Amino acid sequence: MFADFFAYDFLTRALIAGIIIGIVAPILGTFLTVRRYALIADTLSHASLAGVAIGIILGVNPILAAIVVSVIVAIGIEKLRLSGKFGGEAVLALFLSGTLAFAVVAMSAVGKFNGGVLAYLFGSITTVTVDDLWMIGGIGVGIVGIVMKMYPQFFLLSFDEDIARANGVNVTLSSMILAILTAGMVAVSMRVVGILLVGALMVIPVLAATQFNRGFKTTIGIAIVVSLLSVLLGLGLSYSFDLATGGTIVLCAVGLFVISFIGTSIARRA
Repeated sequence: MFADFFAYDFLTRALIAGIIIGIVAPILGTFLTVRRYALIADTLSHASLAGVAIGIILGVNPILAAIVVSVIVAIGIEKLRLSGKFGGEAVLALFLSGTLAFAVVAMSAVGKFNGGVLAYLFGSITTVTVDDLWMIGGIGVGIVGIVMKMYPQFFLLSFDEDIARANGVNVTLSSMILAILTAGMVAVSMRVVGILLVGALMVIPVLAATQFNRGFKTTIGIAIVVSLLSVLLGLGLSYSFDLATGGTIVLCAVGLFVISFIGTSIARRA
């Protein structure tokens, strides 16, 4: 099954992209999940869809347009949330609904709903280009580098903003950077996982990892392993049985979560 991934260029590109996404997505997802702010990934995925719509309409690279729009939305979300005038969930609901409505209206108005859009919605292993791969790799390396540099700030921020502030962390700046990194990750992941499912890949492996009750860094490591297994199994199964790529990857992640949940539950009772 996996031998074919090295026999065809488009499959090799999809495999490399999937591995990069499988590593980076749960790193950010761990901070977001512990912070109970995982819904931002879904919100930014809908913002990415609006970016795709703008890109298709204007005839520019949809992924670049998705990155720009999702970053702008991420900044808007954090500014409204940190203003204290609105609750975090209310702000996310506002942008999630608004950007999705914009994308649907924009594409329907110009008759741009087609198979290409479906590839962005649900992912497709055949659509990853060399340029996409360079973009995914570059952004992935950049995200990992920034997370390593700002790990102490993100760690404190994830558990308690007040404690982070008391320890000298610039909460506003750190929150903004984390949101922007998430926006970039969501936008570049849509080729493989799909806009509608990328949030799940950032959260479900983390939920599986938390079942082991380990330290924060160990949890990130376990989440990466679960994510990579989900991507590899999902890509292999989707190619072998002609299944939707993004959905298959997420179902594999759900399956691994169930296994981890049952396994750790049995271990605790033993």
